[in-house]
Amino acid sequence: QVQLVESGGGLVQAGGSLRLSCAASGRSFSSYNMGWFRQAPGKEREFVAAIWWRDSITHYADFVKGRFTISRDNAKNTVYLQMNSLKPEDTAVYYCAAGGWGMTPAEYMYWGQGTQVTVSS
Repeated sequence: QVQLVESGGGLVQAGGSLRLSCAASGRSFSSYNMGWFRQAPGKEREFVAAIWWRDSITHYADFVKGRFTISRDNAKNTVYLQMNSLKPEDTAVYYCAAGGWGMTPAEYMYWGQGTQVTVSS
């Protein structure tokens, strides 16, 4: 069992930056693939980024490539999402997920409660 708690969301102007954190508790964090997803009002939850546990290979949705960076610190049981050059269309609730093997929400076993990111124009 893994519990996930996100933090770091907030209100930022377009072009600004935020860093989201996801603190995990429970055993074997270092052996879980970790992902970030987001959900805007009226839209389905969508993949943002993921990092694999074995080799820390990262994957990104096309709309965040070059702007967002996912990383993990296994010693701190934490995964991060550095978000730069934010756009109003990045506004959403961002969710941390663990235990998946792909880039769809259905593939992940554990979820955090989400943190709101709002980007003003």
